[in-house]
Amino acid sequence: MAGHIQDRWFKSEVGPGGKTRRVKTDRYGTGLRYRARYIGPDGSEQSQSFPDREKGRAEKWLNRIKADMDSGQFLDPKAGRITFSEYAEKWLGGLTTDLVSQEAVRRRVRLHAVPYMGTRPMGSFKPEHVRFWLSRLTKAVPNATYRRSIYDSVSSLFNAAVDDGVIRSNPCHAQSVKAPEPDPRLVQPWHEDRVFAVRAGLPDRYAATVDAGGGCGLRQGEIFGLDQENIGFGAGWVHVRQQVKRVGGALVFAPPKRGKLRDVPLSPATAAALSAHMRRFPPVEVKLPWKTPDGPLVARRLVFTSGVGKAIWRSYFDDHVWKPALASASVIPPKEPGARYAAAPDDGMHALRHFYASVLLDGGESIKALSIYLGHSDPGFTLRIYTHLMPSSEQRTRAAISAVFSRTPGETSPPTV
Repeated sequence: MAGHIQDRWFKSEVGPGGKTRRVKTDRYGTGLRYRARYIGPDGSEQSQSFPDREKGRAEKWLNRIKADMDSGQFLDPKAGRITFSEYAEKWLGGLTTDLVSQEAVRRRVRLHAVPYMGTRPMGSFKPEHVRFWLSRLTKAVPNATYRRSIYDSVSSLFNAAVDDGVIRSNPCHAQSVKAPEPDPRLVQPWHEDRVFAVRAGLPDRYAATVDAGGGCGLRQGEIFGLDQENIGFGAGWVHVRQQVKRVGGALVFAPPKRGKLRDVPLSPATAAALSAHMRRFPPVEVKLPWKTPDGPLVARRLVFTSGVGKAIWRSYFDDHVWKPALASASVIPPKEPGARYAAAPDDGMHALRHFYASVLLDGGESIKALSIYLGHSDPGFTLRIYTHLMPSSEQRTRAAISAVFSRTPGETSPPTV
């Protein structure tokens, strides 16, 4: 048996004649009688108390501790007493991903997991608790894709708890726990009429953002971070080297998403639009920290800036520039007095990238080239998003099947030369 069991109600002492006898202690009849004690792998003494008449349970507990130690599966029982909320703060404080990703994970865990599971000890979690949380989450967060992101963050937290020896297994991995399935969605690119209508609804100093997004496939942050030196008018290329993004409540310059620098072909029409914009609104030198709010200051002559010559805040642009243009193009309803514009999750500036992709695919461009121009990490990812926008493949399929099934029985294809 690992360790030993102390009986707090009795002690041994030597009586008359040198004989050992059991006598009652001052604690006799009060409190938990048995204290099971053992030395943990870290050399510290650990213990668990049990009531009167449960010495057998104390022995079983010690035997289980010994078996776990022998098998290398020992978990300190006290480690599992930390609550979900307490462990979440420790885990969130040790995240090593980029700051923007850290902020997103913190928001998911603190807003959508801690209110439901925060007070429960980590060691007490069972699959039923995760299933109950997911049922509540379904009512609180209608968007299944976002629910999946929340679930993935919480599952990562439990994975870390397993690695840290806080819990034995991840309750999210139980067979009875079903992860939220993201809503199946097919990209529906804008028609060119909508693109031009939204462009016409933008203030003059921002109209050419549509040319940068729809004509080069740039992301919103890459448009806001476009340096005049990144535009090769003579060579016909746009060099995507940085973006403007918000980190910890401040704007910074940072590499493009996933650090993928890329070069995008610049069409003569897009070049003309950007050139005209720069003549009317000359680029302005803007200094921002690099990557993090406390990073070194770097200067870029930005093609697109605010009315006071500063870097553009995405939140302000979306609410006060982009959505009014959507409303003017009848994409969303006009704003009611005193209210905000309607949500437009499928009609943000990212819609310009989808338009760009649809134009290239319709023109016969390859998925591999499109993947490079969009800055995707894998052409397979590009294919999964845009495969339904490849009409040429559908036409080839129809023609191939018709060529076979339109033959008379016994007829063979003519030999190829």
